[in-house]
Amino acid sequence: MLQKTRGIALSYIRYRETSIIARVYTEEFGLQSYIINSVRTARSKNNKIALFQPLTLLEMVVYYKSDRDLTRLSEVKTNYPFQSLPFEVGKSTIAMFVTEMLNKVLKEEAGSPVLFRFLVESVVFLEEATTNYENFHLAFLLKLSSFLGFGPESAREFEDQLRENSYPFLPDEEMDTALNVMLRQPYGTPIKLSRSARNELADALVSYYHIHIDSLGEVKSLPVLREVFG
Repeated sequence: MLQKTRGIALSYIRYRETSIIARVYTEEFGLQSYIINSVRTARSKNNKIALFQPLTLLEMVVYYKSDRDLTRLSEVKTNYPFQSLPFEVGKSTIAMFVTEMLNKVLKEEAGSPVLFRFLVESVVFLEEATTNYENFHLAFLLKLSSFLGFGPESAREFEDQLRENSYPFLPDEEMDTALNVMLRQPYGTPIKLSRSARNELADALVSYYHIHIDSLGEVKSLPVLREVFG
């Protein structure tokens, strides 16, 4: 059955000689995988593979069957082509980290319009921001945790959970303030945070996710993030 839905591209892998399998988080059906044929060939008449770069916002018509793990697209386009996110080193590094985390934590094959709206608003902020986005990845993980069911209510709760699970996290007043601002205020709110504190908080947030998601595994983009923003 053909269905319309919006989606956020997460990743893709090569499939056979000219095709890919793309993972997309959709508004209607949650996490889905789609075969896209004939996009890895010099004879391809379009650049459709570019639509599946990390965090691209998609408009799709899909063949949906609830009992299928892998389906196909009928139509796909974006009405929001990126102008900065793939081209600026800071933003592309954040996008790489955010996409890796989303690939690890989004498991549900059921739509969540509220979560989808949050993700879209987050992507749009990152794309359009010209300042005050160096802490975006930290605020994103804190805000996302609430949608996943384990978000802390305050910096104190976040710190207590880490200590209870033997993680040596000893924040100072600056970091406490930053955590509470990121939990309660919108993206882009100015936050005073040193380079070392930003790195420490990124590590602590990944550890916090490890506490709640056993299958998280290694976050390979974290060292790159530390290098760019630490």
